[in-house]
Amino acid sequence: MGTRRTTLPGVGTQYDFTTEDGQHISVVVHKDGRRFIGFYDRDDPDACLLSVPLSSEEATALAHLIDAAPIDAVRTDGIDLVTEHIHVTGKSPYAGRTLGDTRARSRTGASIVAVLRRTAATPSPGPDFRLSIGDTLVVVGTREGVDALVEIIAGG
Repeated sequence: MGTRRTTLPGVGTQYDFTTEDGQHISVVVHKDGRRFIGFYDRDDPDACLLSVPLSSEEATALAHLIDAAPIDAVRTDGIDLVTEHIHVTGKSPYAGRTLGDTRARSRTGASIVAVLRRTAATPSPGPDFRLSIGDTLVVVGTREGVDALVEIIAGG
């Protein structure tokens, strides 16, 4: 199972997901909130068999059916605000550095509201909080701000 995130300049972001049994699925999130789910041919990963457009409300309803807990955690109906989990990998230039070193809020406008670690969660981490490989950042901001922060943390 694997996922890949690709920025689509001028369009939005594409998230590719491969299930454990090899099915390739992608979700394209447009800057205007529209979403498309694509299902691909197992034998030709570039051949999209079906693309299903979803409004923001339909995407929320579908996500709620799959896993209700994250949707209920933060409601963003009607406002331009998203939440996302960002993983700190060994490739991140901020692994082992402090949260303040990222200058996340001043660079992107997005806020890191919590850091999830295998052993604990740290809500409202301060600038002296040291990031570790394997941490998951809980981020809130505009789509553009969160996407920019993903690139910063990933080292892009």
